[in-house]
Amino acid sequence: MNEPRVDPDRSKGWIRRMLPLVLAHRRIVLLSLSAALVTQLLLVSAPRVVMAGIDSALVEQSRPIELFAGILVAIALARLATNSLHRRLLFATSAHLEHDLRALAQASLSRQGFAWYDRHSTGALVSRANSDIRAIERFLTFMPAVLITFIGFALALALMLSIHVGLALAAMAPLPFVYLSGTRMRRVLWPIAWLVQSRTADVATVVEENLAGAHVVRGMSAEPAQIGRLERSAERLRWIATEEIAVRAKHEPLIENVPRLGVAAVLLYGGLLAIDGSITIGALVAFAGYVALMQQPFRLLGFIVVMGQRASASSARVLELLDAEPELAERSDPVRLDDPVGDVVFDDVRFGYGDGPDVLSGFDLRVRPGETVAVVGRTGSGKSTAARLIPRFYDVRAGRVTIDGHDVRDLGLQQLRTVVGVVTDEPFLFSASVRDNIAYGRPDASPDEVEKAARVADAAEFIERLPDGYDTVVGERGYTLSGGQRQRIAIARTLLVNPRVLVLDDATSAIDVEVERRIHAALEQLLAGRTTLLVAHRLSTIALADRVVLLDGGRIVASGRHEELLRTVPLYAEVLAHTVEDAA
Repeated sequence: MNEPRVDPDRSKGWIRRMLPLVLAHRRIVLLSLSAALVTQLLLVSAPRVVMAGIDSALVEQSRPIELFAGILVAIALARLATNSLHRRLLFATSAHLEHDLRALAQASLSRQGFAWYDRHSTGALVSRANSDIRAIERFLTFMPAVLITFIGFALALALMLSIHVGLALAAMAPLPFVYLSGTRMRRVLWPIAWLVQSRTADVATVVEENLAGAHVVRGMSAEPAQIGRLERSAERLRWIATEEIAVRAKHEPLIENVPRLGVAAVLLYGGLLAIDGSITIGALVAFAGYVALMQQPFRLLGFIVVMGQRASASSARVLELLDAEPELAERSDPVRLDDPVGDVVFDDVRFGYGDGPDVLSGFDLRVRPGETVAVVGRTGSGKSTAARLIPRFYDVRAGRVTIDGHDVRDLGLQQLRTVVGVVTDEPFLFSASVRDNIAYGRPDASPDEVEKAARVADAAEFIERLPDGYDTVVGERGYTLSGGQRQRIAIARTLLVNPRVLVLDDATSAIDVEVERRIHAALEQLLAGRTTLLVAHRLSTIALADRVVLLDGGRIVASGRHEELLRTVPLYAEVLAHTVEDAA
């Protein structure tokens, strides 16, 4: 089986680009279509058997009626088997395509850098990964099966022409009107379908933000405002969905019912021919059966047009996601750090977010192997920004960040983020057990290793008091725990990976002073020999550092021991007075 992929040629239409996904499962697709084709052949053969039965058994009485009844029963049973097989394989194909599209979308999402996520809302991305992918999958799955019904249509037409050309043309007379209506409906529906998918994403964004920010919404008593916001988004979706329904209501009845005029033509013209003896009664009945069969594709036509336009609109959104080039591109032959020592250097770094102004400019800093450096500065001075550049969450605009003399852009991202461990002030926990959250970076870690990391982070005591201990499942984002408990689990999670370079971005901000003291006592042992960058706001955190650097205006303006800076740099004392809680 071929690896599922999307054609990278952006000049092609979306169906041609998605075709490799279908071909990756060609065996099951061909089996499904073969079963559908056999079903259509059996369906088309039934009116011919009825014609022969009426003319031979009832009119001429040359053959027993039981023969033809038996043949029709055999056809019905065969159709039951082939149609069941077709449907089973069809839905299996649907599941495969949905899985492949979701896997490709997830792979693309995992390659994107933090700057890309800064520009895209979570709700819109979730909508692309769900409703948009579902629209594409449904069309790719059902469209080949619908094409098979048109093969049945062609076969029915051929048999009708073989019986009587004039009567066949009379039955076909209304079909050009159906084609024109379908073309008009497709043209009108495309922009509407695009807006439906876009506004569905808008509603998903509002819902996602309300769920993710539930504590803020309720804490600010903003429920009425958020309900109003959702109602406005839902109203925009309702309006465009109503427009789509209006277009369908206008065209689908024509598409479905105009072919029925062919039945009237067959009864009128065919009846006259039968009276004149130009065709047999059996042929007239067969014609009526074929006209009914020919209506089936047109009943599906409106459905396919709507599905196709939604899929086309969705494909633009999904392909935009799949085509997104990683902004943090990796080298094809990344440098490998076989034995990292953790020598971290910022060399004349300049950086800003998106198209915004520089946050860091002329930033130079070296953290030697085994050294612990605390970064202090006013809010917005670039402390956390500098911390994010070491694991390459963002790329610098100029200059470079190196580890052991290698530019982080030359290292593989996976290894880089194994060498560099980061704990932020707002740790994220998954809806899983405490044990699984701690072992997230090392799923193969033993229970003893997990518990040891928890003890170092001073988390073991409160974990053991939880209802199920380490097997207790925390709520979404860990909100069933306190902020300090979440931070301690995040510290344990990072320590379990045992990174050579440790970045603590105000990682104990939500922890009370007594607990922080115990964590720091353990960290002093753990940080020995480990390169550590501390983004610090507390004197107790600064006390862990071998050296303190003061940031102002995106660059380092002072560096030294805490006592020395406090004595010789007035700006340092001023910053501490405003940012360190226990400075007094």
